[in-house]
Order: sequence, then C-alpha cells, then structure tokens
Amino acid sequence: MGQTARVSAIVWSAVVSLAAWLWLLLAQGMFWRTDVRLPPRRDPGVWPPVCVVVPARDEAAVLPLSLPTLLAQDYPGRAEVFLVDDGSSDGTGELARELARRNGGLPLTVDGPGEPPAGWTGKLWAVRHGIALARARDPEYLLLTDADIAHAPDSLRRLVAAADTGGFDVVSQMARLRVESVWERLVVPAFVYFFAQLYPFRRVGRAEARTAAAAGGCVLLRTGAAERARVPEAIRHAVIDDVALARAVKGSGGRIWLGLAEAVDSVRPYPRLHDLWRMVSRSAYAQLRHNPLLLLGTVTGLALVYLVPPIAVAAGLAGSGTAAVAAGAAAWLVMAGTYVPMLRYYRQPLWLAPLLPCTAALYLLMTVDSAVQHYRGRGAAWKGRTYARPEAVSEER
Repeated sequence: MGQTARVSAIVWSAVVSLAAWLWLLLAQGMFWRTDVRLPPRRDPGVWPPVCVVVPARDEAAVLPLSLPTLLAQDYPGRAEVFLVDDGSSDGTGELARELARRNGGLPLTVDGPGEPPAGWTGKLWAVRHGIALARARDPEYLLLTDADIAHAPDSLRRLVAAADTGGFDVVSQMARLRVESVWERLVVPAFVYFFAQLYPFRRVGRAEARTAAAAGGCVLLRTGAAERARVPEAIRHAVIDDVALARAVKGSGGRIWLGLAEAVDSVRPYPRLHDLWRMVSRSAYAQLRHNPLLLLGTVTGLALVYLVPPIAVAAGLAGSGTAAVAAGAAAWLVMAGTYVPMLRYYRQPLWLAPLLPCTAALYLLMTVDSAVQHYRGRGAAWKGRTYARPEAVSEER
C-alpha cells in the first residue's frame, strides 16, 4: 500500500508539472520567444536632446570597456553624458575623466552625490543626482545605463527613434550578458529566461496589461514621464529598481516597451559560481517582497515545475512505472524546448537545454540563501552597502 501511494504521488506530481509546462508554453505571453527586439522606427524630423546618466561605484575594472562606447555615440541631436561617482574607492571618477580626455566624443560630466540618506539605495541616490544635473540641460529623454554596459555606436539613435516612433515613455533593452566561463554558460542564459518567464516581454508592452518591467542596464526614459511618475523619488528604496521604475511609469499612465538587445552588451565578468551567486541572491528575496509565504510558494513551485520531471523519469525507470516516465519526460521535453531559443540567442550549445533543472536547483538555493541573509540582518548587500527591508518606507506611486 505504501509503495503504491509513493508511485501515485510521483505520477501525479509529474502530471501536474506537465500541466504547468503546457500552461506556461501556451498562456504565459510566449515568454520563451526571443524575437522581441526594438520595434519599428523612423528617424524623427528633429532629434530631441538626450542626457545619459551612468551611476558608478567601484567600476574602474569595466569602465575602459564601456564608457568610451557611450562617448562615441553617433547621435544627430544634442547629447551628453553624466557619470555619477557613488563613493568609489578605486578611482572610478578620475578614470572616467581620463577616458574622456583620451577618447573625446560626447561631453562628459563627472560628479558625486555623497552618501545616500536613509530610505535611499545608493544607485537610486546616484541616479537622482544625475537626473538633477541633466535637467539643467532640459533633455527630452534620459538614458539610464549601468557602468558595465557597452553600446554600439548607433545604440542611442535607435533607442530614441523607437521611443519617438512608438510614443513610448520607456524603451528598455535587456543587455546581452557575458557568457564565457563554464558557470556563465550554465547560469546566465537561464537568468534571462527566468526573468522573461516572470515578465513576458510581449505582455510588458501591452498598455492594458498590468505586467511591468525594465532592464536596468539600458532604460531610455522620457523626462516628462519621469516627472509624472516621480522617478526616482517614488522608488527610492527599491533594490530591484528597474522593475520598480517600469511599474511607476506604467502606473502613472505611461507606455513602456522591453525587449532583448542586439547591440547592447554587459562587459562585467562572472567567472566563478560565487560571483553569479552574489548577483542573484542579493535581490532574490527582495523580489519576493521579503514574504515567507511567497518564499515557500516559490521554492515549492520551482521544485514542482523544474525538479519533478527528471525525478519522475528516474523514479519511473527505477520501478515506478511507465506513467511516471511518460509524464516526466513530456514535461522535461517542453521545458528544454522552451529554453532552446534563449540558448540560440546566447549562441550556446543546445545540449545545455536538458540541464535546465540543474540550473533551476541552483537558483532555488540562491533564493533560499537570499532569505537567510535577510533574516541574519544582511539584507541586499552590494559593493559594501547593505539594504535591509524598508520597514518605514511606504510604496509610493
């Protein structure tokens, strides 16, 4: 009787997992497709002025690979770059000035905001300072981009043309992350895949849909929309600031667009598992709003959707029967099939697709570790700063 109950539990878990995958495949905004690129665009009659804001903290290692690409933007209108040195200890500000002297190009202003006051994350405090400097130039658009992001020479031109043509208040591209080390190949494409599963890009772009997200490495933001949404003040405590920004803009009636990049690349290396672990775990529990019930649901969901299929196949081959093998293999096949487009986008071998359950198990552990660090009082730690749960700061929209 006990053996029969165990077999039934495995079979039913596999069936539920398969049903979940069929729902994801057919009803989750086609999240698995990677053809959401910059929308159709035409050059505006008059190119609007743009200011580029780059928050930077201890970025001397990557700045020589990224900042020159911003300074070299082939933009027909007026544009300039504001790099906000957020208390760096590695000479980031001095290096930025030297790179501007050496490479020329767009005008560069380097300034520092001082330490963030209570209730602000360091990055958003730096963004606030950069936007304040930029507003003196009366730009129509702000390009918020990270210090590790390299742009093709026509990147700014294409972003502005897309926003102007489509009437978007936010045009954001998910930068192509680096995939060179073994761990990057295993973890990075899955990171973008999971993000798209949570925030299907097509659904983000629909005005009637509640789903809102952006990719913080590359966000073109209309200045008027930022003022209406009170960005960044309204999201000053957000650790996952890109999603919070998109929600604020969409919630105030703005139109947003999010897709994968073709010519915007992250140059930051994550050679070791430890580096990738820190990248994910620093904000995973914040994504769950520091809610233990959401954590439990997420862990259960990850296990059911990603881990049950291979377990059911193994159990079925070990004696639990063909039903477990069939349901588990079918769920695993759908899972791997939806992952193939992302692997193609990252130019990775397709044999990595069946390994997605292994990567999901890593993400499950990273999420649990994020919660453990939070309850140990370490919060979302990044570059020497720790952000605890914003107990006293209300969500403002």
